Amino acid sequence: MPIFETPYASLDLIRQPEQPNEPLQAFDAADEYLLAQLHEQALPTGTRILILNDNFGALACSLAQQARVTSNGDSHLAYLALQKNLQRNALAVDSVTFLPASEAAQGPFDRVLIRVPKTLALLEEQLIRLHGQLAPGAQVIAAAMIKHLPRAAGDLLEKYIGPVQASLAVKKARLLFATPSDNPAPASPYPTRYRLDQPAIELINHANLFCREDLDIGTRAFLPHLPKALGNLRVADVGCGNGVLGIVYALSNPQAQLTLTDESYMAVQSARENWQAILGERPADIRAGDGLAEQPPESLDLVLCNPPFHQQQVVGDFLAWRMFTQAKAALGKGGELWIVGNRHLGYHIKLKRLFGKVEQVAATPKFVILRAIKA
Repeated sequence: MPIFETPYASLDLIRQPEQPNEPLQAFDAADEYLLAQLHEQALPTGTRILILNDNFGALACSLAQQARVTSNGDSHLAYLALQKNLQRNALAVDSVTFLPASEAAQGPFDRVLIRVPKTLALLEEQLIRLHGQLAPGAQVIAAAMIKHLPRAAGDLLEKYIGPVQASLAVKKARLLFATPSDNPAPASPYPTRYRLDQPAIELINHANLFCREDLDIGTRAFLPHLPKALGNLRVADVGCGNGVLGIVYALSNPQAQLTLTDESYMAVQSARENWQAILGERPADIRAGDGLAEQPPESLDLVLCNPPFHQQQVVGDFLAWRMFTQAKAALGKGGELWIVGNRHLGYHIKLKRLFGKVEQVAATPKFVILRAIKA
């Protein structure tokens, strides 16, 4: 595993979730560029630094012994990576304060370091929350690989923070320096809401949710085929997003015991608020997690899943395969995994290799709904 060499530390870092023969690093040139620029500023020890969207803890671990660091992001996997990388490099776990993106960090902060996220709505919400949290003379610095840095990111920085200056490119990375101005407190456009006709429910969606403005087409294809009237089953909605699969299933299966998990804290926040608004005080376990990693073996009867096909900007089926493997471990004998997937992804082949028995429940020109049964 490559060592992350910075002006502050030499670090041995891992990604989450861990994969055998991991082909990707837990850091990139944008992390290196950002830390080099910060080191040139010769900030005094104890400087209060807020880090947003530190994917695997590279920035926070580098600065843990130099500053008072708060890390704020929407990925539970990023949180796990931070904890493991602090321990891996003999750094105190409490040397970095972590807050999920569903909570606003409280300043004042002298520097704010931002890894520009894939979802610009998340960046917008984070910049809005910085209002009133910056110390006099503070600076906001955003970093990204150029291929992942849309012009709109700089526009958001200028709108919500102040004048922006872009750096020269170094190793295909760029920095954006924003100087705070006395702008009035902005109103947030988040969360958003949309309504479904069948069933007739309204769903709330916080900033980092996939398809905030309307139901995604994969879930739309899945909903009419969810099993009904199955009695008192133990059911999990994995990668639950705003909770729509689990909630619609619960409405048709009043005796079912539901667990909803997602690695996005804003997704979990949305799912909790939607569950309470639609199902009131009906019990459910709604939590942030690494899929079903924390679920006891053979403790479920049914798993519902609309699996993701990317982690940040990395596209692949490794997260979906991980969810399928976790589902098999968590299901009892005869338990079932129901998924929706794009036809071209070939999930039926992977599921047949893992479960043995796979049936096609339904199909559209773009999607298939599959049912895998644990022998």
